[in-house]
Amino acid sequence: MLMLALRGIRLRWVTFVGSFLALVLGVGLIAATGLALAATFDAPERGPERFAAAPVVVRADGLLRVDTPTGTRTAPLDRPGPVPPGLAAQLAALGRTVEDRSFPADIMDPHPGQDAEARVGHPWSVGAAAPYRLATGRAPAAPGDVVVTTGTGGPRLRTGDRIRVRTPAGSEARTVVGTVAGRGFEDAVFFTDDEAARISPDIDALVVHADATAVRDALGRDSGMGVLTGHDRRRADPDPDRDARALVSVNALLGTAAGITLFVSAAVVASTFSYAVAGRRREFGLLRTAGATPGQIRRTVLAESVLVGVAASAAGTLLGAGGAPLLVRRMTEAGLAPSWFALGEPSWPLHTAFGTGVSVATAAALVSCHRAGRTAPTEALREAAVDSRVMPVSRWAAAVLVLLLGLGLPALALATDPGDLLGRKSYVTRPMILIVGCALLAPVLVRPVGRLLTWLPARLPGATGVLVRENTAAGVRRTAAVAAPVLITVALAVSLTGTVGTLEEARATEARTATTADFVVTPGQEGRPLAPAFLERVRDIDGAVVSASRSTAVTVLEEDTALVSSEARAVDPARLAAVAKLPVTAGRLADLDDDGIVVNEEWLTTRVGDRVTVWLGDGSERSLRIAAVLATGTGDNGVYVTPRNAGGADVDRIDVEVAPGGDRHAVAAALDTAAADTGTRVATRAEWLATAAPGPDDHTRTGLRMILGIALLSTATALANTLVMATSGRGRDLAVLRLAGATVPQVLRLVVAEAVAAVGVGALLGGAVAAVNLLVVWCALALLGVTSAVVVPWAVLGLVVAAAALLAAGSAVLPALSALRTRPVELAGSRE
Repeated sequence: MLMLALRGIRLRWVTFVGSFLALVLGVGLIAATGLALAATFDAPERGPERFAAAPVVVRADGLLRVDTPTGTRTAPLDRPGPVPPGLAAQLAALGRTVEDRSFPADIMDPHPGQDAEARVGHPWSVGAAAPYRLATGRAPAAPGDVVVTTGTGGPRLRTGDRIRVRTPAGSEARTVVGTVAGRGFEDAVFFTDDEAARISPDIDALVVHADATAVRDALGRDSGMGVLTGHDRRRADPDPDRDARALVSVNALLGTAAGITLFVSAAVVASTFSYAVAGRRREFGLLRTAGATPGQIRRTVLAESVLVGVAASAAGTLLGAGGAPLLVRRMTEAGLAPSWFALGEPSWPLHTAFGTGVSVATAAALVSCHRAGRTAPTEALREAAVDSRVMPVSRWAAAVLVLLLGLGLPALALATDPGDLLGRKSYVTRPMILIVGCALLAPVLVRPVGRLLTWLPARLPGATGVLVRENTAAGVRRTAAVAAPVLITVALAVSLTGTVGTLEEARATEARTATTADFVVTPGQEGRPLAPAFLERVRDIDGAVVSASRSTAVTVLEEDTALVSSEARAVDPARLAAVAKLPVTAGRLADLDDDGIVVNEEWLTTRVGDRVTVWLGDGSERSLRIAAVLATGTGDNGVYVTPRNAGGADVDRIDVEVAPGGDRHAVAAALDTAAADTGTRVATRAEWLATAAPGPDDHTRTGLRMILGIALLSTATALANTLVMATSGRGRDLAVLRLAGATVPQVLRLVVAEAVAAVGVGALLGGAVAAVNLLVVWCALALLGVTSAVVVPWAVLGLVVAAAALLAAGSAVLPALSALRTRPVELAGSRE
């Protein structure tokens, strides 16, 4: 049996080479994405940076702890508190202590209109905890003295330079009295200890030169402070989770890419094997006539597929191992991964990719060999080119079941939880189910769709249109095999890019609707509060309504088991109505007060007047009354509280509405004047919507292009292979056309037209699948209270269809030219 399989592969290499290449590419892509995915499971191990030389660091532990019937639950606090001065004085009795304060300290550019260099300020005494050591000059001794880090991309600063430094206390001229080498994790400006305390009174962390056990005993169990030693001092570094957080999006991207690669590879390999087996009906009929049993036929087909699968998987594994470094490099260059992202040592992705390739080939063969074993001996006498019995009962049952699943699951989600349909996992996997169902029904759909597509060409002068229509209808298996990879690519490309575009447009629509202010004021650096000097200047502007708000968070215990945090804004309810129009579904925003809260429909408790227990950003517990409920929307409709419940958050946004009868130009001038030298960005509503409001994410678009590029590579290979196989096996048909009087250019035009028609059939079926998916997204948004248009990616659709048509035409013409080199009389009379 093995020798028979090897001989069959050698004699029919054209049939198997396409399946081999498709599987090699699929396994290679799975191996490459798997190796990169494995590197995202663990962030690089970094030691302490900010306090590497400090023996003990005391700071707020930053965790909310809530006792529940199932144990103590924890959640990170939005705004951990400072170290109390009394506690710092108590710890000073144990040994020498150093107070750390961190605050914005931007170096102003001497040229007007240029952005300041963002830096962070500290007291000089805490610099030794890193440790920072003087490279030039001396330590700061007077209020106007500073020491700066060097070696970054900013302007080169030297001892003796006069610079202007902007801090929360204002913008002042300072003298650089010393420099220290930068350590990579921050760009710092060091002040005298007294000056730093004046600028930022709160103690952010305390370095204690004492025994850690003694420090813990002095603090007690309920102090809310954390005592950090050893590697735990990493938690006191600026943004200690930045590496792990950077890998989350990389992990999601590579996981999606690997899943789509597996799906596309399995689909195209199964389609290729199925068509290859269907094209060997006469061969199997002859073997049955010669005495072969159905079991022997099945084992032969299975052995051929396993041999091809093993060889292709081995080659694909080598390809993936070599391509993974290139994939990682391109991802870092495109900004999809952090610059330090690199491959690790695990080899299990290679083993997994090899096993997956063999499994896909074997599974595809098991489906195909069952059909091969049912071939009757009379098939050896078959001469008709018209396909019959292309849909067995089992395929009908599978197609109906998959389509019901693909349509039923979204319908169920629309009825129960529409928001679930807007998640990445949902809108990536949902099209796959419909694609499978449509591909299973392709042999039935090809004839009506093909006739619809060729209705007009068949009525044009000449025989080409009629021949294309009839050959498309007669060669159902051939047309379906060509249409399948096009269907997959079009459906995936349009569904994914259309869904992402629709969600981006929905978020932008929400922002346009919710924000009605004429001006929006935000900090120049993301994540910072607005400068106190600016707040003083704009507290009252003639002819305008000024609404200041704070970004905070609230946490709620759901079902006594899980702490769930929600983004929130602390606003003045009396001014909010003048600058925003929120999608209220119950209650009134005017009823919001210090005892109230505005929630959205995602909360478990949404009845106006009910009370909910929440924990504010600083960990304090409150029982608040629900004043109003907002529509869920795309998830950006958060929670609203009053400034009293802001949890210590500072003002980070101001919305300004020109009052009736007010002078817009005068208000704009007043805002610009107030923003001078404060690092504040004043934007009109249109400018803010264009830059800061939710909208297209370049990284998301780039990642999507990468995923679709991977899918396109696999389907392009399958498309080219199928057409090469199909056209190579039509030598006698082409010869008959030549004998009937057709010229070589006419035959080639017919071949190209048939290939393009098959691509058109696949594009129409894929477009139908994509339309259903986009309709589901639109319905989900409508149920969530968002009125937004569906974004149809016509450019992507046109590009994919045009590329598929060009590839199909080339893949059909080349084997046709090769076949037409033989004299038509010899080709028409040749044996199969």
